Amino acid sequence: MKFFRLLIVMSLMGLIGAAVSASAQSKIASVDMRKLFNDYYKTKLAEDLLDKDKADARKNLKDMADGIEKAQADYKQLIDQANDQAISTDAQEKLKQSAADKAQQINDSKTAFDKFQREVEASLSDKSQRMTANLITEIQHAVGDKAKLGGYSLVVNSASSEAVVYVASETDITATVLSQLNAGAPVDVSAPAPASLDLAPSTNSPANP
Repeated sequence: MKFFRLLIVMSLMGLIGAAVSASAQSKIASVDMRKLFNDYYKTKLAEDLLDKDKADARKNLKDMADGIEKAQADYKQLIDQANDQAISTDAQEKLKQSAADKAQQINDSKTAFDKFQREVEASLSDKSQRMTANLITEIQHAVGDKAKLGGYSLVVNSASSEAVVYVASETDITATVLSQLNAGAPVDVSAPAPASLDLAPSTNSPANP
């Protein structure tokens, strides 16, 4: 039994020694993915595009809601007119039919409103996810390029506090990667974003920024 325990201890020591040896031969760098994502100029352009789409969607929804509100006011007016005893029975029946038609119109408009709202929310969510995935893919490629140039075999995300306990400032390449990413930024970052930002879904699984 003691011999078996000794074998386990020796095996563990061997594994630890191998890990230390491997890390000594490898260069490890760190990068703050959250900072890269937030400070990348294309992120601001993408957010501006989404904000414009959201504003357009809100306007369309408001127009639809205003139309429903007006139809409801017309319906109430038709009901009030149909209940007017001063007009003929035939006129009352016609007004009641018009009110019934208006009620059906209102129901159809509400159904269309709910459907449009769900479609808009799904579309905006999908667009946001696609933009985020594409931006992160670009950032990951930039990090990979810098890692290769610097001879780093591993780059850890310092923004993930669960995975990183300590990061030496001299191994952090966030600033150099960010400088590379923003090298092509327009002088006026607030200028309209190019339509090319809205790309097809990325095939890479995005990491959380």
